[in-house]
Amino acid sequence: MNRSACLIFNPVAGQGNPEADLAEIRAILEPELDLDIYQTTEEVGADQLAREAVERGVEAIIASGGDGTLSAAAVAVIGTDIPLGVISRGTANAFATALGIPDTIESACQTILQGVTHNVDVAYCNDLPMILLTAVGFEAETVERADREAKKRFGILAYILAGVQELRELESFDVEIETPDKIIKTTAAAVTVANAAPATSVLAQGPAGIVYDDGLLDLTIVAPNSKAGAIAATYHLFQTASAKSAAERDDIGYLRANQFKITTDPPQKVAIDGEVVGTTPVEIKCLPSALKVFVPSVPEVEPVEKLDGLPNLVIELKEPTEE
Repeated sequence: MNRSACLIFNPVAGQGNPEADLAEIRAILEPELDLDIYQTTEEVGADQLAREAVERGVEAIIASGGDGTLSAAAVAVIGTDIPLGVISRGTANAFATALGIPDTIESACQTILQGVTHNVDVAYCNDLPMILLTAVGFEAETVERADREAKKRFGILAYILAGVQELRELESFDVEIETPDKIIKTTAAAVTVANAAPATSVLAQGPAGIVYDDGLLDLTIVAPNSKAGAIAATYHLFQTASAKSAAERDDIGYLRANQFKITTDPPQKVAIDGEVVGTTPVEIKCLPSALKVFVPSVPEVEPVEKLDGLPNLVIELKEPTEE
């Protein structure tokens, strides 16, 4: 008897032909899975469809769409032990890329059929679920500029164009970052806390790779002193991320911890998984191994930390608290 699975399909995701995409998915999966298919609408999103599938007791949930669809479905299965299959058809496909899941329909379907799962971390930012990352400052402003219509017309180029526009108005801010064992004070233009992030999320790429299954979150601080410095820092992060090495510039810092409290002066916009949700302050906490996902393989990355060179840097060690 075939395994039961619920396919949640977003027909307006990406720039392809949704009818052809769905037909291809069905042709590959239906011979092996007892597949129930539900399509998202403006009224019914992937989160509701996934919650209903959990309540029905399906053996797997498969989401097909952009990062918003995939994240919404993922949130619904946090802590349920029901594996999530990912078939990306969006603009950025950051969720799949971060986990090493292929971005073609055929290969993504084969990853699901192979049945290899891995438990990955999730996080909560001000009690809102975070699958990928939280951006404070520059990247959050860029996300707000890259509207849905631009993404549909220009794809990933929409984010690049928005970033170039945002550089014209680049402003630094004072930031205080509190971890369980220290308080870091510096000046920055962007602070990004990542649970999982592809190399294309360059402002998250201070360390040598984002580790999504270690019970820790990866924080990157970008602190350029000019627009030219911002361009240079961003390009450096792109290069080091592509080479899977840690950033080395003085105006880039990074560290790992299981939780962060971030306060800024003045308040900065905050984006969670590509959606602007408000302003600082924020508290972000990791929930280890809370999501089971079909993946082809799991990379190994050595943890690193670098804060030296950041402007106006102050580090205060905290007294250990008794349990």
